[in-house]
Amino acid sequence: MQGDESAGELAALRARVATLESEAAQRTPPKHRMKSLLSAVLIIIGCVLAPLGIVASWTSSIVGDTDRYVSTVAPLASDPDVQAAAANRVTAALMEHLDLATLLEDVAPDQRPLLQKALGKLGGSLEGAVSSFVKEKAQDVIASDQFETIWTNANRTIHTSLVKALTGSGDGAVEIKNDAVTIDLAPVIEQVKTRLVDAGMGVAAKIPEIHTDFTVVQSNDIGRVKTGFRLLEILGLWLPIIAVLLVAAGVLLSAHRRRVLVTAALAVAFAVAVLGLGLTVFRTVYLNALPDTVNQAAAGSVYDAMIRLLRTTIRMVVVLGIVIALAAWLSGPGKYATAARQIWHSGIVATRATADRLGLRTGPVGPFIRRHRAWFTWGLVAIAVIVYVLWSYPTGWVVVGLALALLFALAVVDFLAEDTAVPADETPPTASPHPS
Repeated sequence: MQGDESAGELAALRARVATLESEAAQRTPPKHRMKSLLSAVLIIIGCVLAPLGIVASWTSSIVGDTDRYVSTVAPLASDPDVQAAAANRVTAALMEHLDLATLLEDVAPDQRPLLQKALGKLGGSLEGAVSSFVKEKAQDVIASDQFETIWTNANRTIHTSLVKALTGSGDGAVEIKNDAVTIDLAPVIEQVKTRLVDAGMGVAAKIPEIHTDFTVVQSNDIGRVKTGFRLLEILGLWLPIIAVLLVAAGVLLSAHRRRVLVTAALAVAFAVAVLGLGLTVFRTVYLNALPDTVNQAAAGSVYDAMIRLLRTTIRMVVVLGIVIALAAWLSGPGKYATAARQIWHSGIVATRATADRLGLRTGPVGPFIRRHRAWFTWGLVAIAVIVYVLWSYPTGWVVVGLALALLFALAVVDFLAEDTAVPADETPPTASPHPS
């Protein structure tokens, strides 16, 4: 009789629980659905803004910072394609002002054998020989330290003037001709003229001052940039921050934060990787749109140099997204994540046990760290984040290095906090004393 009553009460209790669960399920889903929808929207917007923020930050750094721009384009002075294009440009400009018909007549008699000897080594027609001779001297100048100085100073000048033109600030301005930013090679031509005269071509001294342009950037949209440049400068600072805050807010609003964090980090990494792919595609489009007068190889070298920092930032963000996703996954309850943590802990325990057998004791440090392990763990994470934020232009390798350093520091904390003392109820029996 009592068994029937107990069974009835149990059945009633189960029915009541089922009813409550049904009512709760009917009440809570709309709220969760709204939060999940809002979370997804915020993360999607953050993923869209992430690559835009990187481009804005790069623009603010390269276009708005003269020193950063100069340090970016300075290596181009030693780029073979840029040197070849500059040498061809200088040679063509000089050949337009050399009268080949009267070249040898204008040369002093004592200098004529020297010039004939120099031209004779080059062979071919007089025009071809002179052109080759001029190009040789131009290449000598461009391969020297003088050209690097001229290149750096010229880029600093045009960058400062370009920024003033785009922002409308200051008295100076650069004239943007045919939607191109150019460098005047007149100082290089003067150096080549001096070397030609020293080599016996005295007629080169009669060449007037020549100004010829070397195209650094060519685009049909340069004139339009002026209207949005100031906004882009402001966005360069705030757009990446807004993207991060939106993704963080989406993660916090989600019901399964760890899982959503993994997804969001990988989504941001993917969106930024697409930007990197877009830069590669745009390189081909940009070079194909250049006029025939622009050297394709040199333009490609300039493009690669200009976006090098942008590519570095893209790789860094991709690596950072993968590292964050991996860290969130490893801290979760998944089977493989749990197995990985168990392997990690087993290694720490084994290492600590070996150290104890060797007499390497932690003293009072071990118990102190063990009591405050959570504070040490989060403190190390905070230090890693601060170092990353304060690092000027971090790279993907910087992110990997910080992650490995943090991992090592956490291993040290676990090692010091590990208690290898055997519990009292598991103390092995005392060995019998040795016979006397």
